[in-house]
Amino acid sequence: MNSVNEELRKLPAVDKLLNKQIIRDLITEYNQKLVKYIIKDIITEERNSLLKNKKCKSEDIIISEIIKQTHKTGQKSLKKVINATGIVIHTNLGRAPYSKNIIDEFAKTLNGYSNLEFDLEKGKRGQRNDHATNLLRFLTNTEDVVIVNNNAAAVMLILRTFARRKEVIVSRGELIEIGGAFRVPDIMAASDCKMVEVGTTNKTKPEDYENAITPRTKMLLKTHQSNYIIKGFTSEVSLNELVAVGKKHNIPVVYDIGSGLLRKVDSKALKNEPDVKNSLASGIDIICFSGDKLLGGPQAGIIAGKKEYIAKLKKEPMMRALRAGKETISLLETACMYYLNDDDLFEHNHLFKTLNQDDKQKKTTAQKLRNELKKYKIDTEIVKSKGQYGGGTLPDYVIDSYSVKIINTESNKKRSKFAENLYHSLLDNPLPILSILKKGDIYFDVLTLIEEDIEKIAKIIDLSIKIIK
Repeated sequence: MNSVNEELRKLPAVDKLLNKQIIRDLITEYNQKLVKYIIKDIITEERNSLLKNKKCKSEDIIISEIIKQTHKTGQKSLKKVINATGIVIHTNLGRAPYSKNIIDEFAKTLNGYSNLEFDLEKGKRGQRNDHATNLLRFLTNTEDVVIVNNNAAAVMLILRTFARRKEVIVSRGELIEIGGAFRVPDIMAASDCKMVEVGTTNKTKPEDYENAITPRTKMLLKTHQSNYIIKGFTSEVSLNELVAVGKKHNIPVVYDIGSGLLRKVDSKALKNEPDVKNSLASGIDIICFSGDKLLGGPQAGIIAGKKEYIAKLKKEPMMRALRAGKETISLLETACMYYLNDDDLFEHNHLFKTLNQDDKQKKTTAQKLRNELKKYKIDTEIVKSKGQYGGGTLPDYVIDSYSVKIINTESNKKRSKFAENLYHSLLDNPLPILSILKKGDIYFDVLTLIEEDIEKIAKIIDLSIKIIK
């Protein structure tokens, strides 16, 4: 006990720390209340540690932690990151990237007030769901649309509205899980529905659905296998087949298409990807999808389909809790406008602009980065690489690309340590760069780089190398 008391006495007092010049400088940069809050928090944490027979940290280490925690708390944690991974729809980096054009349009709309829930034509209160929906109805050729905050919310809203405490039939081969542990069985349970599995993992037939229908069946659900592929001895029920079963038994058919490609576009990779417009043409009753994947817009859940069903969704009490905000609606409306013609889509939608790069453009970007790094005497080489769509889309499709690799001629152990330190140093920059750390080397895939950022990227790499050395 005496040793614990001795360690506790080593803890610096809050007032003593506040009088340190380095802490006074910190107070000038932020404010006294914040710094005092951080100091008390760290001292309390250290005291609790000492009560468990730990040794007291030195005053310098405690001050260092205070400075680090103050910067971390007092500065924005959400920041721009340079994506050098070659994964276009990077789930951990905000999925679909925004172009400057869409941000400019967003700023024009939301700089001040907006007519989010005001009908300018009638001069009275309006509905937020009136925005973007006319455009979405046209682009997908559907009767009506409602927008919520993400696709998981869309699925849950549909299930609760039409099948609460009832049965929903779904194929075993479509019990998907996507990032963040979103699982169809869990969403079913959270929506207070009874899930009825039919078929097998690799084969499901129309009669499997028919044989499972009971008086308690309220929905036939199909989900797009967007992030995995089942090959070999397989078969799945097509939308047309499922619609036929639904019509025969007067049961609504719902399709969670997930990835959200609005319509067919001139892209080889997307040739076989199901799109919203053609899926709706099959006669399904409701479809739902994400706004921040292949649509190329913000996080949102879009539900489209027959008027009678959308009208019920709009009246569901949960709708208010799940509705989208003005920021989402503004960004979504602009993203959808680009779909009016392919020229705008491939020019102003950053996702499609990235995917539309030809081999020459990617090679030029790689060479430009290599040349910029050469100015800092950083030795590199250009290697062929494979990019990905990411974001739970097109799992078997790779995109030919190029990566710039940092050359380090040291021993394997030292080379690996250098690469690991550089990887983390790049992430610690005010403008972080997420690179590829692979087998003791660092790579920068140019597929997801913006050419205008190349000079900046080279400067950050040079600074990071100097820091770790």
